[in-house]
Amino acid sequence: MFGGVPLRNHSIPDIYGSYEPTAIKVPLKHFRGKKKRDILTTELFGPFQIVVEYGDKDLDYLLEIVHDLPHHLTAAVVSNDVLFNDKVLGLTMNGTQYAGLKARCTGAPQNHWFGPSGDPRGAGIGTAFAIQHTWSHHREIITDIGPVKEDWVMPHPA
Repeated sequence: MFGGVPLRNHSIPDIYGSYEPTAIKVPLKHFRGKKKRDILTTELFGPFQIVVEYGDKDLDYLLEIVHDLPHHLTAAVVSNDVLFNDKVLGLTMNGTQYAGLKARCTGAPQNHWFGPSGDPRGAGIGTAFAIQHTWSHHREIITDIGPVKEDWVMPHPA
């Protein structure tokens, strides 16, 4: 859809692989079969997303895919349909889930130690303590419902 190009004119060390924000569109049928599903559901830490279109008949299969993800980190349910939100939130186990029309996911809360796992510059990221700390927390559901102004734009963090 867009991106996938290395950034130019920056001072970020090459080790971090600095790319433009990237989105690809993948048909839901490509998630059938273990090898493709494993590739498509490998978690990447960066400005990257996979966009999948689905219909009402596909929701149970999509929730099965989400349930099979190994880390169950953060997710967003972008809908003001209360019954849809309840079904998705009730059948998923993400540590932090954002729900509502805007479902503004500004990043995982402080209880998720993200970063270069195993890299000593990560200050504990990837250690046994960090993993235990992250996965022994309660589940959080953050809702953001209600009308959205036509000209609303998500504010950029300072």
